[in-house]
Amino acid sequence: MGLLARVYDWQVPLERAALATAVEMAAPRESERLLDVATGTGGLLRELSRRRARPAEVVGLDRSASMLAAAARHGLPTEWRLLSGDARRLPFPDRRFDVVTACYLLHLLGRECRARAITEIARVLREGGRVVTITVESRRPVARAALTRLPRPSGLRPLDPTEELRAAGLEPLHARFVRDGWPSLCVLAERRFRDRPTVRRAVAR
Repeated sequence: MGLLARVYDWQVPLERAALATAVEMAAPRESERLLDVATGTGGLLRELSRRRARPAEVVGLDRSASMLAAAARHGLPTEWRLLSGDARRLPFPDRRFDVVTACYLLHLLGRECRARAITEIARVLREGGRVVTITVESRRPVARAALTRLPRPSGLRPLDPTEELRAAGLEPLHARFVRDGWPSLCVLAERRFRDRPTVRRAVAR
């Protein structure tokens, strides 16, 4: 296992509460296809594997070979696929998935790269499909101020992606802050039907 994968795997327990929340919010059904973008060492997939009802197809994608190798060692279901790929150029056709998750990815990207990744997520998601994101964020002023002061290379910069999701045609439905571990924001959004008028719904905080 590469050094980056070992370090990342070491801190996965700090993500666990938010990952469990993301799986709960995504609520994938047994007939659905799920893509986990930037799967890392498979933290979300491990949470998903604990569910009795699992999606018909699960794909974890990451551009790091060492991360994917580490994920493969965690005893995921053998039928689940781990693929190499870039979030900004997803190697899938349009409307391929019912559910897409992107956990602890968006706040690591600059604005332009983030917009491209969100556009790609929207592209591979079927109309009416769901996306769940996790970003580092807090509504507590002290915690948010501490995150803001961390060095930018740490990647732990606070981000609420709701408006950027909406701009890509992904309508935010619900948001939940998680305090345990890394202070995190989980957002559930739905890909709008192109022929249906936009209905803005209140986002729970």
